[in-house]
Amino acid sequence: MRHHRFQWLIGSLLVLVTLAISGAIYFTQHRPRTVAVVKSHMIQQHYRQWQREYLSGNQVKHVRTTTKGPEQTLSEAQGYGMLITVLAAEHGIATRRTFDQLTRYYLDHRIGRHNALMAWRQQQVQHQMKDREAAATSATDGDLDIAYALLLAHERWGSIGDLDYKTLAQQLISDIEKYEINPRTQLPRVGNWAISRQSAQIIRPSDLSTAYFRKFAKYMQDGSWIKVALNSQKVLQKISDRHSTGLIPDFIRVTNQNLNLQDVRPNQVASKFDNAYGFNACRVPWRAAYDYQVSKSPLSGEVAEKLLTFFSHQKEIKAVYTLGGQAQEKYSSPAFTAPLAYAAQAMGHEGLSQRYLPFLTAKQPADNYYAATLQMLMLVMSGDLT
Repeated sequence: MRHHRFQWLIGSLLVLVTLAISGAIYFTQHRPRTVAVVKSHMIQQHYRQWQREYLSGNQVKHVRTTTKGPEQTLSEAQGYGMLITVLAAEHGIATRRTFDQLTRYYLDHRIGRHNALMAWRQQQVQHQMKDREAAATSATDGDLDIAYALLLAHERWGSIGDLDYKTLAQQLISDIEKYEINPRTQLPRVGNWAISRQSAQIIRPSDLSTAYFRKFAKYMQDGSWIKVALNSQKVLQKISDRHSTGLIPDFIRVTNQNLNLQDVRPNQVASKFDNAYGFNACRVPWRAAYDYQVSKSPLSGEVAEKLLTFFSHQKEIKAVYTLGGQAQEKYSSPAFTAPLAYAAQAMGHEGLSQRYLPFLTAKQPADNYYAATLQMLMLVMSGDLT
């Protein structure tokens, strides 16, 4: 019994020390910049186009995910829109008013009065955006980005005014922990609906946003978020180590406290590419490189470097790969190329940054919300503030 108590004490001390270090990083390093290769005038040009094509609404705004038929949107899209807007404000090309309009849309579509998670999908019905699910459910990736964007807004503008960004973020983070974190593995579930034994074990590796979890720990003064960050890094490294390519699947199962990995089957969760490097996993270079950028974490750096090494040897970057490195589609997409371009900059690869620069500055797709919005987000993260 004494042995267990001693282990608990040491573990608690380690969490407290890690939390203190994490807080010091964020107090002294507000939001470190990448190698600057994209000028603000280029970002401004793309932002105006992105606004015209995908930002919808008047006093309350959302990111439109459809180009034909009734408008639809997703909590994922709202998270991207809020991140883009607060980061674009650093370039003087977006306003707090726009951010507040996006925030109010999130507030209008929370799951309930006492649940700050956002309902994952809405559709336009008679000129109003309505939640379309009989029982509102969440998508963890959207909630994570919304919470992080609110914290960035607090750091940029403060929380004095109609919207208290810090309090809204803390409410959302609290409910993310309550409903979307698996208490056994201390990893994000794919949504609040994933509560069965099988679904609760499935994770979306692109949700392992370690930099976010460290910032959540600071603002919540809650060491359990450090455990989420550490477990997220461990899992990403374990997945990366499984193949020489370093490619990460869209989904994978993680079981028990030892974080054992089990592959999912095609079409088990979302698509035939569930076990491939697909349209979810393409965000991993961004997530891992951003954590390296803000914390200099060697584990996140290794994950990002291994992905960059694989893609640096590809003549063309296609959409979707097997984990062994075989392209599954003949076309390319900014959803795959733009996160790699950002990662090259964040990791300090000047040559690779120049090679990938056209991925960021190319004309945005006018009929593909996901690709255009990821490209826009990577642009505002990559830009030159001078």
